[in-house]
Amino acid sequence: MEHTHTSLRRGWTTGSCATAAARAAWSGLCGQGFPDPVTITLPGGQRVAFALAAHGQKGDSAWAAVVKDAGDDPDVTHGAHVRVDVRPAPPGSGVIFRAGAGVGTVTLPGLPLPPGEPAINPVPRRMIRAALREVTGHEPDAEVTVSIAGGQEMARHTLNGRLGIVGGLSILGTTGIVVPFSCAAWIDSIHRGVDVARAMGLEHVVGSTGNVSEQAARALYGLPPEAMLEMGDFAGGLLKYLRTHPVGRVTVAGGVAKMTKLAQGFMDLHSRRGQADMARLADLARAAGGTAALVADVAQAHSVAAAFALARQAGVDLGPPVARAAWVRARDVLAGADCRLDVLLFDRAGKLVARHGPCPVTD
Repeated sequence: MEHTHTSLRRGWTTGSCATAAARAAWSGLCGQGFPDPVTITLPGGQRVAFALAAHGQKGDSAWAAVVKDAGDDPDVTHGAHVRVDVRPAPPGSGVIFRAGAGVGTVTLPGLPLPPGEPAINPVPRRMIRAALREVTGHEPDAEVTVSIAGGQEMARHTLNGRLGIVGGLSILGTTGIVVPFSCAAWIDSIHRGVDVARAMGLEHVVGSTGNVSEQAARALYGLPPEAMLEMGDFAGGLLKYLRTHPVGRVTVAGGVAKMTKLAQGFMDLHSRRGQADMARLADLARAAGGTAALVADVAQAHSVAAAFALARQAGVDLGPPVARAAWVRARDVLAGADCRLDVLLFDRAGKLVARHGPCPVTD
């Protein structure tokens, strides 16, 4: 993606913050004091330091908290207090992870963690184990409970509910670093949604560009929530993953503007990646029987929605040719995957404008 800029400040994942808090708390419990700042090692080998927001010790347990700094990324968890409580565990148990308040629990199959486990992802778990080893020189027997103040409310603004993660946020991160305006987290959520759907044996999934198209497609097909994948602008992120992780049928659903961009070969449908080519849309109007005057009007239209309205007034339906062209582009990305594909176009009110398919992508 081209959304990063040298002037944008990078931040830290919840996994990095939890690792720093865990190391400080374990150090305090082991009688070595609470280091502030506390230094950890990221998966890439970099050493980074975190200031503690608070810490404490009572009996056989200790805790520390770090305030998450997401840098210049508009991250829902920016400013969150990530707290870790530690205490000794029974001999031979190793490091045991628990979900505290505001951290979710996995309830559906298909994720990197089995149902019933706290939503603390594998890389943060490895980071925390390594941080505790740095304190003691070996992997200790320890119970590590991660909490995020307000995490349950924050989780409503994430895709966790769709993935079957209930009760709060996930402790995430593969590099430990948040890259500003990185789309990796959203695309990763799309991929995990596919994994959950496949693990549940679902034969039909829907990738939608937004809430209106999602609700309309779900009503049309009567699918369960786990089949609904909010791909947003990342059509390519969904389709490329389905090429190697296929399901029986995939529906791509969206508004006329974003589906027109897909029809023109855009795989990232965001406006910052470019606008729809109105001249090419005018060509479709001509092929659909539009007059020279309509073709000229469509070419000069200020938006795709306006072009569709002009065509409709002239008795020309742009929906079917756009749906067909979008289907061809999506099929090309799926590249022979053993599944059927259909494309749905909706207007802003959720009314079906056009559809193409379902057809086998191998044809």
